[in-house]
Amino acid sequence: MGLNLTLCMADWGRLRAIPVKDRIRALDEAIWPTGLDYDAYDALGSAEGWVWPPGQEPAWCAEYRFFCTTGSYKPHSRAGDGWDDMRTLVDLPLRKTMDHFLNGLIWEEDPANDPTLTGAGGFFPPATDPRWPPLLLFCPPEAAPGKARAWEQAAPCLDELREPFAAECEDWAGRPDSFEEFTTLLREWGDVVTETARRGWGLVGLP
Repeated sequence: MGLNLTLCMADWGRLRAIPVKDRIRALDEAIWPTGLDYDAYDALGSAEGWVWPPGQEPAWCAEYRFFCTTGSYKPHSRAGDGWDDMRTLVDLPLRKTMDHFLNGLIWEEDPANDPTLTGAGGFFPPATDPRWPPLLLFCPPEAAPGKARAWEQAAPCLDELREPFAAECEDWAGRPDSFEEFTTLLREWGDVVTETARRGWGLVGLP
């Protein structure tokens, strides 16, 4: 069984009021609350896009379910690896913009500095906590607006990535199957960071 991604947008103020050791559990329980009847669970499980937990007033978190994946983390990992391969062939201005957008989401500029390994600087339990597997990504509220601006700049230029993608990713195992698949996923991430920045919230990827 492969690794899945549960991507959560959350109000960091609400999370700060919860002890660090309980924050992942609180998100998990908010997204899949206990006590729902079968029909409510079925509706919750089949929803796509932003999925807001029922019965939360006011709502303080939501899960994003990608339309172009089946919940697996693999497409995101493959896209990140693909960007790492092709980025040196991309003109410097667009490369820097894409780096800013993708770093910490599906790609790490410096894997040794990946904040998910330390529990995002103590905001979440560290990767060594046996009760919870390591986080898959971490984007605090202060980082989201910069990523949204980077996406706004990069979105009109995505076609410039077509040739680098063909040179470094096309027909390679472990890379996105097509340029269209790659850019469709990027556009969804663009929507995600735009909404997260609009609310002043942060993002966390739970396995």
